[in-house]
Order: sequence, then structure tokens, then C-alpha cells
Amino acid sequence: MMRKSEKLKGKEKVAQKKQQRTRYVMVAVIGCIIMAVILFVLFNPFVAKTGDTVEVYYTGSLDDGTVFDSNVNGTPLVFVLGSHAVIAGFEEAVTGMGVNQTKIVHIPADKAYGPYRNDLVRVVNRSGLPAEMKPEVGKMYTITRTDDGSSSLVRILNVTPSTVTWDENHILAGKDLTFEIRLVRFSSGT
Repeated sequence: MMRKSEKLKGKEKVAQKKQQRTRYVMVAVIGCIIMAVILFVLFNPFVAKTGDTVEVYYTGSLDDGTVFDSNVNGTPLVFVLGSHAVIAGFEEAVTGMGVNQTKIVHIPADKAYGPYRNDLVRVVNRSGLPAEMKPEVGKMYTITRTDDGSSSLVRILNVTPSTVTWDENHILAGKDLTFEIRLVRFSSGT
């Protein structure tokens, strides 16, 4: 015959095993939920991902609120995510967006047009420019290099009788940018 204390110990062991089994079941359920969330995020067919063609409306502004570009009242910007057709920060912002989702994103200069580079400000002799070119301070010109045929958009900074100083930096180089982006539609790249 079992003593009362032995029965109590047996019941405690059964209860401990039940609790341990419950913990294992809870851990397994939580693990399955986490895996489902990860798989949904990675393979969600309802958000734009690398390889998809996206169409967006955007308004770009500087830190002081000055709007430098917008297509809101025009045609959506169309590009393929991952093709590097737009600045890196913009592409990263659109990745993972759903249709009709709007977001405001701050893009630092290094993920936009890069830092401002003083080595891209050049002083050139006017004699090396085409005779028909009449450079004006503040105007933008496309120049084609004779050595390799590449072209650059330059902004004229200074004009003297013998030299022209121009800047080959992008006009937004060195600036942090803010974009309000709305994803209009996307189509799967696969």
C-alpha cells in the first residue's frame, strides 16, 4: 500500500510533466508563428520587392522644407526595384511598400547624391571651350569630354575673360533629402 506522501509526490511529478509538456507546446507554437511571420515578410505578394516594376508619386524636399521635385500632378515615376535607376535611399524606401501606401522618408546624403566633392569644381581656360558657348553664372550646361567622350552636367560658378569655373557635383550633392512617396501600383518581376 502506498503512503500518502508517496501519492502526493507522484501527483507532483505528473503535474510537473504536464507543465513541461505545456511549455514545449508553447515554444513550438511561438516558433511556428515567428517562422510564419518571417516567411510572410520575405514572400509577401502584397508588397513591392526587388525585381518588381513599381510606379510611384513623390515629392522631394530639403531639410528647410524647400520642394526640389514632385510628380504628384503628373505621371508616376516607373522603375524596377534593384536596377539602381534611382538613388539608393529612394529604392530602399519603396521596397516593402504596399499599393496606395504613403510614407515619408529621410534620406541622408550618402544614400542620395553623395557628399559634395571640392575636386569636382574646376577652373578651365575659355580657349578650350567651343566658340559658340557663352557661359553664364548659375546656368547648367552639358559638357562632353574629348578624351573619353563622356558627358557631365555642370553649373557655372564664375566667368572671367580667360577662365570659367564650373561645378560637376549634382545640384543635390551633400544634401539630406526628404521624400513623401506613394506607391500607385507594381507588377511582379518574376
